[in-house]
Amino acid sequence: MKLYGGIDLHSTNSVVVVLDEQDRVLLERRVTNDLQRVKDLLAPFREALCGVVVESTYNWYWLVDGLMAAGYRVRLANTAAIKQYEGLKYSDDAHDARWLAHLLRLSILPTGYIYPKGARAVRDLARRRMRLVQQRSLNLLAVQTTLERELGRRVSANAIKRTGSEVALLHGVEEPNVGSSLTANLAVMRCLDAQIERLEREIVSQVKLAAQFEPLKSVAGVGQILALTIMLETGEIGRFAKVGNFASYARCVQAKRISNGKKKGEGNAKCGNAYLAWAFVEAAHFAVRYYPKVKRFYERKRAKSNAIVAIKACAHKLARAAYHVMRTQQPFDIDRAFA
Repeated sequence: MKLYGGIDLHSTNSVVVVLDEQDRVLLERRVTNDLQRVKDLLAPFREALCGVVVESTYNWYWLVDGLMAAGYRVRLANTAAIKQYEGLKYSDDAHDARWLAHLLRLSILPTGYIYPKGARAVRDLARRRMRLVQQRSLNLLAVQTTLERELGRRVSANAIKRTGSEVALLHGVEEPNVGSSLTANLAVMRCLDAQIERLEREIVSQVKLAAQFEPLKSVAGVGQILALTIMLETGEIGRFAKVGNFASYARCVQAKRISNGKKKGEGNAKCGNAYLAWAFVEAAHFAVRYYPKVKRFYERKRAKSNAIVAIKACAHKLARAAYHVMRTQQPFDIDRAFA
């Protein structure tokens, strides 16, 4: 008899369920998040279990790694792609766990990618660097808007970064409290700059671009760090059958449903990899700045819509180009990508 396991994972506890081939519940238990307790619950059913499904929550590492090390066939459920019947009047954690096991039994479970454990830590280090870059940008924007509000002039980001003296940058700001606020933003930026540089050194020292990803550096706007980020977030490029799958995973595809030429609704815009999406948007900003053909494409798109849509259109182009570069091992052709 074949059995199917489902685990509804939470921050402090989990609901473990085992079903048979007729969806009869053989085990249903809530336990604290302790690997040994989960393994003890599953142990009597181990030989008959065809697989165990774990929710892809923020804290799945310990459970998935532990069960796989114990020899269980683990599936990571892509929760963003799982849709239950909307007419349900009542649902709870046990029902969710049963639903995961039920989907596994029917072989229709949307699964997520279990990133190799050995490379996961350096990938997460790159993600932390990205978060620090975003925080630096927030402080930089705060300085720009404050100076514009107080002095009526726009100071470029490069000018703020290049200015070594706070006195020169804050010249003309008469209100002491405003000056104190700007000094705080600048101090945070300096601290973030130091930590970002440190993380970059550590990432580069630990991981090198694989041969399959080396051509990424030929893509417009993609340098060493962005190439490493794309490589670490992509994993094995062969898991994407088509370029559209990769572009969708990078969140470069519109999330909307069209019927008879009309918009009938929106899909899940958050389905995909947020870090990969950020990498291609960053590459798009650099490409627009330094590549005339990309800038012309951007200007045409911006004239028809707005700057945000135009940047996303450039990011989409770069994501598709990166996919072909990684698959074919051929260098980036800007004339083909931005005709």
